[in-house]
Amino acid sequence: MAIDGVFLTLTVSGYMVAMLLHAADFAFGPQSHVARAAVRERELVGAGGPAVVEGAPHPYAAPEVEPSSEPRSRWLLPAALIVTVVAGAAHLATVLARSLEAGRMPWGNMYEYVMTGTLLATAIWLFMAVKKPGVRHLGLFLVLTQVLLTGVAGIVLRKPVAPLVPALDSVWYVVHVGSIITATGLFLVGFAASVMYLIRSGYDAGKRTWFYPYGRLLANAETAERLSFRLHALAFPIWTFGVAAGAVWAEAAWGRYWGWDPKEVWAFISWVIYAGYLHARATPSVSKRTAAWIAVIGWLTMMMNLFGVNIFFTGLHSYGGV
Repeated sequence: MAIDGVFLTLTVSGYMVAMLLHAADFAFGPQSHVARAAVRERELVGAGGPAVVEGAPHPYAAPEVEPSSEPRSRWLLPAALIVTVVAGAAHLATVLARSLEAGRMPWGNMYEYVMTGTLLATAIWLFMAVKKPGVRHLGLFLVLTQVLLTGVAGIVLRKPVAPLVPALDSVWYVVHVGSIITATGLFLVGFAASVMYLIRSGYDAGKRTWFYPYGRLLANAETAERLSFRLHALAFPIWTFGVAAGAVWAEAAWGRYWGWDPKEVWAFISWVIYAGYLHARATPSVSKRTAAWIAVIGWLTMMMNLFGVNIFFTGLHSYGGV
C-alpha cells in the first residue's frame, strides 16, 4: 500500500473514533439530558426540594446514572477534540504524501479534491473550536461528514497518481482549483452549523419528532446560526472568484469563457442558491430557519456538482472523475 493509503486509513479511523467520542459526549457528557437531571436533583435537594420517601426514587432524579458520575464524563468532549486533531494531522500527512508522490498540488482528480477540501474543513473547524468554545458540539456533525467523505474518497474515488491532463497544466490550476477548494471547505463547516441550528431551533420551538429531540444537547441556536452566516459570507466571494477564474481559464484553454458544461452549470446553480441564502439572511421578513434550509440545499448542489456531475455526466471537466 502506498504511504498516502496508510495515512488515509489512519485518517478515517481517527475521524470515526472522534465521532464516537462526540456521540458519547452527547449521551453522557455534562450537557446531556442525564447530566442535567443529576445536577438539577442536587440543586433541588440542596434547596429543600420535594420530600422523598425512603426507598422511593426522587421525583427529579435520573435513576439510570448516579449524580457523582457526571464529573467523570467531562473528559469526553476534550478527548473528541484531541482525537480530531490527531485525525487532522493524519489527514494532512495523506494530502502531503500524495502531493510529494505526484510532484504537484494534489488537486488533479476527485480523490485529491475531496481529500484537500475536507482537510481545509477540519482546519477551519479546529480554529473555530478554539475561538468559540460554545460551538464545540458542532464537532459531531463535522466529523460525521468527514467520515463519510474521506471514506468514500478512499473506497470509491482513490486512484493511482497520474500526470496532469494538458487542460490542467496551467497557472490557473492553482488559482481556480485552490479557491474552489477553499470555498468548499468553508461551505462544509457552514453546512454543519446550519444543520445544528435547524435541529436546535426546532427543539426550542417545541418539535419532538425526527432528530429534533437531540436539539437539547446542542449549542445555543443563535450562536450556531451566526457561525453559519459568517462562514457562508466568507465562502461566497471566494467561490465567486473561483468561478470567474475558471471562466478566464476556460477561455485560454478552450477558446470560450462559458460553454454550459455540466460542471459549469452546477457551479452556477450553487452560486445562485448561496446568493439566495445571503439575500434571505439579510431580509428581515425571511426567517432564519428558511435561510438555513437554503444553505442546506446549497450544500446538496455542491455534492451534486462533486459526485453526480463527475460520475453521471460527460463534459470538458470529465478528467475530474473517478
